[in-house]
Amino acid sequence: MNILVICADTFRADYLGCYGNSWIKTPHIDKLAGEGIRFDEFYGEALPTIPARRVLYTGRKAFPFSYHQQKGDMVQLPGWHPIYDEDITLAEHLSDLGYTTGLVSDLYHMMKPGKNFHRGFHSWEWIRGQEADPFIPTSKPNQNVSKYIGSKVDINPGKHRLMSQYLNNRSWWKDESDHFAGQVMQSAANWITRYGSKKPWMLWVESFDPHEPWDAPKEFLELYSSTNYQGKEPIWPSGLVDNYTKDEFNRIKAHYAGECSHVDRWVGHIVETLQSQHLLNDTIVVFMSDHGCIMGEQGQIHKGQDRLRIQATRCPLIIRMPEAQYAGTVVDGFVQHQDIMPTLLGLIEQHVPKRCNGQNFWPLVTKKEPIDLHDIIVSGFGWYASVRTAGWNYQAPWTEADNQRPPELYNRKKDPDELINVIEDYPSIAKDLQAHLDKVMITTHLTEGQLGQISETDTPAAVPEVKW
Repeated sequence: MNILVICADTFRADYLGCYGNSWIKTPHIDKLAGEGIRFDEFYGEALPTIPARRVLYTGRKAFPFSYHQQKGDMVQLPGWHPIYDEDITLAEHLSDLGYTTGLVSDLYHMMKPGKNFHRGFHSWEWIRGQEADPFIPTSKPNQNVSKYIGSKVDINPGKHRLMSQYLNNRSWWKDESDHFAGQVMQSAANWITRYGSKKPWMLWVESFDPHEPWDAPKEFLELYSSTNYQGKEPIWPSGLVDNYTKDEFNRIKAHYAGECSHVDRWVGHIVETLQSQHLLNDTIVVFMSDHGCIMGEQGQIHKGQDRLRIQATRCPLIIRMPEAQYAGTVVDGFVQHQDIMPTLLGLIEQHVPKRCNGQNFWPLVTKKEPIDLHDIIVSGFGWYASVRTAGWNYQAPWTEADNQRPPELYNRKKDPDELINVIEDYPSIAKDLQAHLDKVMITTHLTEGQLGQISETDTPAAVPEVKW
């Protein structure tokens, strides 16, 4: 069997019709879910972008994180670094097994000097220009960015430069097919047309959209916002709703929704290409995301290391099997990113590399055998972690850091959207979940690396205090 994986960055699960959304149009992904299996409790183990890819590509947990300063990278977070040499990626493993492997990505963090996320792929294609990628050289800010900043927001020189770079990068676009999702998915479809006969193959497709800047094509934006709108276009908003007027915030939401629909349209293009090449029923198709985002909940916008609520940590996961086997199945047990690689290898009846410590979750689908997977999961982001059970979500710093926020607790049964912090009402629950987090920190196999950093390896050791 062939394998196609499509990972859309920052795609909230509940912004898909198949996950219950009633106002955002995602017919192609919804159809994929109708012909496949939908997983309702799929969460990131390591957030955001780069830590998530480390887990997805290796099938190995990354939390608790190490911190390695990244030269020339504006993002400096624990876990944000290349894949370890000791790890074996899915692409490397499948290539050794005779698969033709390809990567198409506009996720520019993967392309930065020193990163190695194309390791093991026979071919890779970088689609340039996302966010602040210096695709079109910009010696100094030369764009009028005032249109793209909210009326209540002061822009600093750094943000002005980033916005100017992005606007230069997309200055050549003529229609919606030139937007990044269109470029990525067309390149992926071309790869399938060109190499799809070289069976078996695995193609991994990374779409940075609907990650910010939220800059939806006009026809998709107008699905969710008035054509008469005359205000600002805050396509790269700050983190608080209060920084925007009501109309501006509604416009932000419309841009994000429009990007979700735009990604959906081009996911459909890839699936249609599989069908036209008579490959759909020879291919496992996976659609998922690395994380979601906050879109107004608790007055916030964007994900964040101290925002590990369901909107940010839960991800869509849809798997369509050849011949639409198990069509319409819904799985409600906990699944995480590290479980993707061993599950895919299990589906093609191949062994799992030793350092891959995720679990094959397919028995949750078939129900042919009992499976003890996860009844409690941990998701890490920066200096914070979430401990999640069926009934609770607990968030706390996992080590000492500057400007820490105190722990939070959410009752998932009474408050499924995790909007009300009830930690003062349930101190014993918080204590128990903190104890689980402490146990993870102590029992996870770690060893001290250079300069007192933590390295995620196989040798157990005490966990040192880590400061950024």
